[in-house]
Parts: sequence; structure tokens; C-alpha cells
Amino acid sequence: MALTPQNKKYLNRFFNALLFAFFLCVVFLPPARAMLLQGLMKIGLFRPDLDANAQPSAAGSLKGIRFSDRHGKTVDLGDLEGKIIFINFWATWCPPCRAEMPSLNKLYTEWKKDEDVVFLFVDADSKLQLAEKFLQNKGYSWPVYTAASDVPREIFGGSLPTTVVFDKQGRLSFRHEGMADYGNKRFDEFFIKLKSTGLKR
Repeated sequence: MALTPQNKKYLNRFFNALLFAFFLCVVFLPPARAMLLQGLMKIGLFRPDLDANAQPSAAGSLKGIRFSDRHGKTVDLGDLEGKIIFINFWATWCPPCRAEMPSLNKLYTEWKKDEDVVFLFVDADSKLQLAEKFLQNKGYSWPVYTAASDVPREIFGGSLPTTVVFDKQGRLSFRHEGMADYGNKRFDEFFIKLKSTGLKR
């Protein structure tokens, strides 16, 4: 049955309304925007550029850069020499942070038992109880921290999410602002390479 011009007009309005509603959801609802971004990650976009971080920066002292959890336990990066340090700065309200969480969870699950690797997931808002509840609702059990000292801008300049990795010698070996897919084979190979360089003291 052929559509009348009047019916076509109504159909066009309906689809335009649906498109507009989708646009509003993506703009104003963080979960909807995160879902859209996750979809883009699944088709191969937003892979971390490991080639741009091929040469680690010169080793500097990490002593005095501290993070603490909700129970007051403090971690000083200077005390972690000999380990690979993975730090992710995020916030509950940040859609790109939410979008990369499944890939972060995959990486964390695969490497959390490795004694050479330390994960610090840092809530930029310093609302640790809220952050932990948010992660529990998502089914994640990451160690959540907040900054307990000044953090140099070369580590975290304020953009969310930001992810940095230090090698066993305390050299900044990876830094990425914005979301990325950390659950891929290349990032696993990057960790394996870092494990093989530098002796644990």
C-alpha cells in the first residue's frame, strides 16, 4: 500500500523526533553517551597510541607523590620502584571515563594478581565513598584512591580521563588524555615488555 503525502509527512516527523530524542539523550545523559562511545570503541576506534610513547621519559624521583584510599591507607609512588605503575584519573560524571571502564576492567582482571604491577584508580573529585559505590553498582572492584599530595602536571593536567604508566625504573612510559581501549592485545604486549625491562629490587 502506497503512502499518502500526508502519511509521509507524519512519518518524517516521527523519525525526526526520534533522532532529536536520541541526540538529547547523548548530550544530556552520561550513561547514554558512554554507551555510544563504547560502541565506537568496539569497532576499533580509540586505541591507545603506544607508538607515541615508545621512548620512556628520563627517570625522575616519584617520592612524595602520594595517593590515599577511603580507609586512610597511603601509597607513595616512590615506594613502588621495581614495579609497573598504572594510574587512571577519572570521575563518576565523566562519559568518556565510563566508556573506557569495561576495557580497564579487562586489563585489571588480567593483571591484578601480578606482583610486578600496581593499579591506582584515582577519583578526581575525591569523593571516594561515592566512587566506590558507583563502581560496585557496575560490578567493578578496583582500588580507588584520591590524591594525597600535589600531582605534577606532566602526570595529570586536569583532563579526564587521563592514564599514565611508569616502568620499573620510575620512568613515564605511557601517558594518554581521553578515553582509550585498554583491553586489547597490544596493551597486554606493552605490559609484558615493561615486565621484561628492569629488575625488581
